[in-house]
Amino acid sequence: MAHVPLVPFGSPRDAFLDDATFARQREELAPRLERLREELRGVHAGWGDKYIERVHAKGKLTARERIARLIDADSTPLEVGSFVNHGVTFGELRSPGAGVVTAFCRIGGRWTMVIANDNTVASGSWWPRTSEKIERAQGMALRLRLPVVYLVDCSGLFLPEQAHSFPGRTGAGHIFKKNAELAAAGVPQLAGVFGDCIAGGGYMPIISDRVVMTEQAYMVIAGAALIRGAKSQKLSSLDIGGPEVHVHQSGCADRRVPDDETALTVLREELGRLCGSADAFYRHDTDPAPPFHSPWELDGLLPVDHRVTYSADEVLARLVDRSLFWELFPQRGREVIVGIGRVNGLYVGFAANRQGLVDDPEHHGSKKPAGILYREGIAKLATFARACDDDGIPLVWLQDVSGFDIGVEAERLGLLGYGSSLIYANSTARNPVFTVLLRKASGAGYYAMAGMPYEPIVQLSTPLTRQAVMEGRTLAIAAFNTKLDDDFEILTDDPEERAKIERGMRATEERIESDMDPYAAAARMDTDEIVAPSELRTWIEMFAEASYQGQGHRRTKNPRIWSLHDLAALTEERG
Repeated sequence: MAHVPLVPFGSPRDAFLDDATFARQREELAPRLERLREELRGVHAGWGDKYIERVHAKGKLTARERIARLIDADSTPLEVGSFVNHGVTFGELRSPGAGVVTAFCRIGGRWTMVIANDNTVASGSWWPRTSEKIERAQGMALRLRLPVVYLVDCSGLFLPEQAHSFPGRTGAGHIFKKNAELAAAGVPQLAGVFGDCIAGGGYMPIISDRVVMTEQAYMVIAGAALIRGAKSQKLSSLDIGGPEVHVHQSGCADRRVPDDETALTVLREELGRLCGSADAFYRHDTDPAPPFHSPWELDGLLPVDHRVTYSADEVLARLVDRSLFWELFPQRGREVIVGIGRVNGLYVGFAANRQGLVDDPEHHGSKKPAGILYREGIAKLATFARACDDDGIPLVWLQDVSGFDIGVEAERLGLLGYGSSLIYANSTARNPVFTVLLRKASGAGYYAMAGMPYEPIVQLSTPLTRQAVMEGRTLAIAAFNTKLDDDFEILTDDPEERAKIERGMRATEERIESDMDPYAAAARMDTDEIVAPSELRTWIEMFAEASYQGQGHRRTKNPRIWSLHDLAALTEERG
């Protein structure tokens, strides 16, 4: 077998960052982490204790209680889309997490996507963006071929907002198309029906391979109230579409069980009949191991001020097993790092932006700022991304990028063409791709580093992430450029006009800064989840294991025949 030359990477923290700076940077991040925890508590509470008590009074569990009983005892769900609709109100109402929980969950030792209606929020109704959130989770499962479990307790569309959730291309009906695409791809789908399951909620579980109904559950195209109005028939929804009908008459469900707990047990048993994970096979007899340098330190390594630099090498050293890494093309395109490490014993590719100053090969002996993409770095990223795709290696992008190089020389060197090559590589990738926005995600650099428009399976942000074409102050200058001189000073001598321009620039800067907030991005579904830097290793562990879990649906080369070895041999320094 070709040797994968993993070597020690990174240094003990006190070798490159003094105690005082480390402590200060952790303290500066602490309020943002506390806000993250507080916001998550609000989402997890749904509409509050009163609505949780209503669910319990019916003898039912809440969505997150169901998930807690469904997953393996020693595991934690990794939720995506927690902040969809964050800060958005519909009249006087809000929809925490868009009224649905979507999470990567370990069940019976295999990663599974769980989609659960939050029955504490308008009885699990679908709000604007609920369908998009469900479809995003279904897409993640389809790309990774993960089983999907639906925990259905849904009273249909939230009708006052139906115009925003019913008719469009990603409206509620698109959920059923995704059901069908998953089925066509051979991805197992299981559904537990626990209560209301009306209209679209009734369609959601039907294509599933297994449907389990509790005695309180019903699936109906139209509920009793509508039928009483339309046909003057006095029936209950259970009479119309309860388990007696769908298990014993229509055949639309498979199992009838007394309660939530039993339904969850049955779902676990059914999942247990599937093939187990292929992770152990792809580890090639290598045991999983934590990084030698602790991921806990990441909360103190990333400065809050995006203008302050840090070592991307040290970030990587706190993400890969035993802090061992194979860096490829180390002497070219120094503004970016590309290479291979193991995560829980599984090979994963990484591409990251360096920060600070790096050598400038175009001007011998000089330096240039990193965090920007230049010709060699772009070519290096495109070559590495194509090789990972060819070799079937999952790829993690770690973004902290200000954009592309600009100016006369950049155009002369053909950055548009090199950038197009990288975009093509990202657009046509078949290997699993995972993107993390560490801090800056700016301009075309955000696109080039596999941002959300290039459909990574998951995109994470941190509380430090700033996602925009350009910074607020820079954009304000650009917007008011005709009223400024070459030093960006306001041209007019008229006090009223000057004050008006100052107000306009300030308002523009403040609006852009607000738009760059990671919670605003997550509310719009421009990122999937916000996580602490110290939690990134946990997420990448899930991504590695989920990427290798399935068997036969994508090409995964053994390391003996990686094209990466050929590229390394052709670019290594000669004696």
